[in-house]
Amino acid sequence: MPMSDLFPPWPLFSAFFLASLLLALSPGPGVLYIVTRSLVQGRRSGLVSVAGIALGNLANAALAAVGLGAVFALSTHAFLAVKYAGAIYL
Repeated sequence: MPMSDLFPPWPLFSAFFLASLLLALSPGPGVLYIVTRSLVQGRRSGLVSVAGIALGNLANAALAAVGLGAVFALSTHAFLAVKYAGAIYL
């Protein structure tokens, strides 16, 4: 298979790349919160904010994983649906 068949045309790829770069570089609400607290209340408050957001993200991911695990353990149909949706996505 030629390499040109693996990539989209250059204008489309460059637009996708630029949009992805801008989204990756733009700060989200968590970063804006951390920067604001750091500037207004100092470095220690900023670091506490980082720890709080990181723990919140960890708890969110852990609870989502446990919840999905419970659903998949109880429902073969749900597991198969997600499995095939993932295969189609890939």
